[in-house]
Amino acid sequence: MKNVRVGVVGVGRLGSEHARLYAGMKNCLLVGVADTRRNHAREVAGKHKVPAFADYASLFGKVEAVSIAVPTDLHYTIARDFLKRDVHVLLEKPITRTLEEAGKLVSISEKKNIILQVGHVERFNSALRQIERKIKNPRFIECHRLGPYQERGTEVSVVLDLMIHDIDIILSLVKSRVKRIDAVGVSLLSAYEDIANARIVFANGAVANITSSRISAEKLRKIRIFEKDTYVSLDFLNQSLSIYRRSARGIIKESPTVEKIEPLKSELEDFIDSISRKRTPLVSGRLAREALRVALNISKQIQNSYKKTGTK
Repeated sequence: MKNVRVGVVGVGRLGSEHARLYAGMKNCLLVGVADTRRNHAREVAGKHKVPAFADYASLFGKVEAVSIAVPTDLHYTIARDFLKRDVHVLLEKPITRTLEEAGKLVSISEKKNIILQVGHVERFNSALRQIERKIKNPRFIECHRLGPYQERGTEVSVVLDLMIHDIDIILSLVKSRVKRIDAVGVSLLSAYEDIANARIVFANGAVANITSSRISAEKLRKIRIFEKDTYVSLDFLNQSLSIYRRSARGIIKESPTVEKIEPLKSELEDFIDSISRKRTPLVSGRLAREALRVALNISKQIQNSYKKTGTK
């Protein structure tokens, strides 16, 4: 199996991690990084002894695949330009700002039979991977994703920045049409909502309650899943599981051993493997578009509530 030639566009905090992991991975060869901040690009490139470029177009013709880790408003243009040149794309979440942009990227990738994967990295958390196939019919799901404020990511709302991770996970577990959404949120430090809560009711009767905040003192990343006779508590940060089951002896707690891995590494390995084996990645552009659809509906409902009350 030949090495896939890969580049990274945008080498900030997350993009530099992409570069680090590609540089040490089997079956791929990091051939360059691009960032409009020339000194930053040179610094990251120097660590891995690859060329640095200020313009992402300089990677055209040099790469077969690319990771794109730039602000959301640049996702569509850059991903489109690579897909049109038959370059496989791993695009950080959210896929784009709008459903129209997401649909266009999905259409290009499918027509050209090019991989479009989106960076919903929590889908590669080892605790989730261990339990997801055992979840058959969830009836209630509760998620909390909280963290301290930082400037990175505030070009979009907390719904598109943080909550979208849990939306994607919930859609993958419930596998039913969204029937109703009730959402509230407030903007405190940025131009968009910084705290949000959404209650999603599905056509099959399942309910999900999601809370996200980017102005909390400490990080919290947890999901609780309830189905008949079973309750699962999953901590994404610690990659740990607790499972409670009803039995003839009462409620029994299990604490399965989870092999802790680096989720981002697993995500990039899935990307390279999907290219090599010509298969659909775990989080395709089509699935990411559906998560975006739900997230935008939540944000729209919150924005409409601002207009009604005259507050933000």
